[in-house]
Amino acid sequence: MTKIRPNVLMISIVAATGGLLFGFDTGVISGALPFLKQYWQLNDASIEWITTTVLLGAVVGAIGSGRLSDIIGRKQMIIVNAVIFTVGAIGCAFAPNPAILILMRILIGIAIGITSYVVPMYIAEISPTRIRGALVTLNQLMITIGILVSYITDFALSDDNNNESWRWMFLVGLIPALVLLIGMFFLPETPRWLISRHRLEEGIKVLKKVEDPDMVEKTLANIQQEVKQETENKTRVTEIFKPWLRTPLIITVGIFFFQQFSGVNTIIYYSPIIFKMAGIVSNTQSIIPAIIIGVMNVLACLLSVFLLDRTGRRKLYMIGILGMIPSLALLGICFHFKEALGASLPIFAVLSIVCYIVFIAISLAPLGWLLISEIFPLNVRGVGMSIGSLAHWAFNAVIAFTFLKLVNSLGIDATFWCYAVICLIGAVWGYYYIPETKGKSLEDIESFWRKGSNPRKL
Repeated sequence: MTKIRPNVLMISIVAATGGLLFGFDTGVISGALPFLKQYWQLNDASIEWITTTVLLGAVVGAIGSGRLSDIIGRKQMIIVNAVIFTVGAIGCAFAPNPAILILMRILIGIAIGITSYVVPMYIAEISPTRIRGALVTLNQLMITIGILVSYITDFALSDDNNNESWRWMFLVGLIPALVLLIGMFFLPETPRWLISRHRLEEGIKVLKKVEDPDMVEKTLANIQQEVKQETENKTRVTEIFKPWLRTPLIITVGIFFFQQFSGVNTIIYYSPIIFKMAGIVSNTQSIIPAIIIGVMNVLACLLSVFLLDRTGRRKLYMIGILGMIPSLALLGICFHFKEALGASLPIFAVLSIVCYIVFIAISLAPLGWLLISEIFPLNVRGVGMSIGSLAHWAFNAVIAFTFLKLVNSLGIDATFWCYAVICLIGAVWGYYYIPETKGKSLEDIESFWRKGSNPRKL
């Protein structure tokens, strides 16, 4: 078993603080919404807009910044994001009206959209080949920890007698933003990016510090060969749309479609509202089930860190999505028989959601970001991950903006059944498209796509 060097682990943890911010700013709105609704007397449409605007900002961040990370570097991109997170946290906390809050949420969304791909890309490019999966998944673990921290913060700062509790909830995001900003100044740039910019000596120096000693020469040779091909071919952004990269693009868009349309973020964003539908009246008490779910999310994601480089990506995908189907179906059944369950409904709802969260946390949640950090060659990796991030946030925004509409038109039971059907389709799709990248170098994966091989055979 390969041991993780302390310096590599520290680099990954500091960079993954971006994931913690991702999770915190994703989840904090959950506990804030009931207070915002009372403070400004908001209707469901306004609540959906405040929830969704951060996702629209994430789409903007995902569109143009992939190429920028290729130009200025992964490290500098993360530093820029830390500054944006800092400004956004302060802006949300002191927003005088919904319009300013929406603008600040869009700003934070831009940072989240960039962070969602640049952090896993940074970690993937600086990680030893043999433990890349575990370290990249550390980012997903930090996202789940960020969500849990946001729930705990929401609960600790909530006061049913103070409708401005939401201001303090948003302001807490300033702390991890400053940690990321300061910490990144002490981290190196990735060796792959340095070598691609003809800074060979710097790249080799970093590579020797992070790669397994017996893999340094091979990794260096692979990177240099990749850079040579990029120079000779004068790669453009349009390279990513060439036939040999069609399968990675399908995988990128497909995995995020099924990840998001399984309804995972309806639970992250609206869990207190969902539990109010289940009969919990108090704003503060409605956050407690969310904390339970958040704890299970972290534990399951921690488990996935150990499983991904042992069990493999493909097997975990199938285990996860096949477990999500009955979990969502049971959640719909709970709400369908709401009257019969009575006061027991919140308990059964929590158990169903916990099962669902465990299955997605060990599979689709970490696999989306891990796979898109692995399946693209260096010269278009930034653009490829940007497309993945764009798909993620676009699908996420659709789900967030339609959840309450679906509940009001179809009913909450039928809404979760719809998500279950989508997961069933996702299981069939995954069987044909999810590759096994465990233990394979980024350069070997690129060679596989150039041969036009079936992803099931990787």
